[in-house]
Amino acid sequence: MQELTEQLHSSESTIRRDLNTLDAQGRLIKIHGGAMAVGGEYRTQDAAFSLREDQNRAEKLRIAQYAASLIRAHDFVYLDAGTSTALMIDFITAQQVTFVTDAPTHAKRLVQRGFTTYVLGGELKLTTEALVGVDTVNALQKYNFTKGFFGTNAVNLHTGLSTPDINEAEVKAQALLRCRERYVLADPSKFRQISPVSFGTFGDATILTTTLNAPGYRSCKNIVEVDKL
Repeated sequence: MQELTEQLHSSESTIRRDLNTLDAQGRLIKIHGGAMAVGGEYRTQDAAFSLREDQNRAEKLRIAQYAASLIRAHDFVYLDAGTSTALMIDFITAQQVTFVTDAPTHAKRLVQRGFTTYVLGGELKLTTEALVGVDTVNALQKYNFTKGFFGTNAVNLHTGLSTPDINEAEVKAQALLRCRERYVLADPSKFRQISPVSFGTFGDATILTTTLNAPGYRSCKNIVEVDKL
């Protein structure tokens, strides 16, 4: 927004109105603080965990805080790897909760907070700090979770929930199947995006986000805009 007001010598309210119009026409994708090109909807690679931590952080924090409030005493929770799910840990207030995770860094913080925590086996993928592979998928098959919280690279009505890496997608898909209640944490920039490998359909989970400016998605019953609660 700031760059557009400077480049076009126009007011912020005019720029915002124009972006809303272009978004409604499908000519660009409006995101928090600006917009992105329609041609940029494909996310084929994972950025490093350290780089993603600061992306859309304010939105991620609000989503994470709400997600953490959904955890109740005696829940048996699957916590997926990712920057959004990582932010949940400091907000968890429920007691006597047991966690299973594919993220060693998540596990360490959960144990430090006093939670019983199990870590899945497998190969450590450094970019996302997640455990992946056949051993990880097989380990999940013995569990039945009351709730699961997942990260995603992309949310799309047609292609569903997707991520760039097939090994990570297989872990997410198996974990989704093992959860009674499924929640995906996705800031607005993830919507209308597509990554190479789908791990679930659009309707497989409740999708937690902030205020959403994406035509065609606002009326979906499985989307919760936490800013409006």
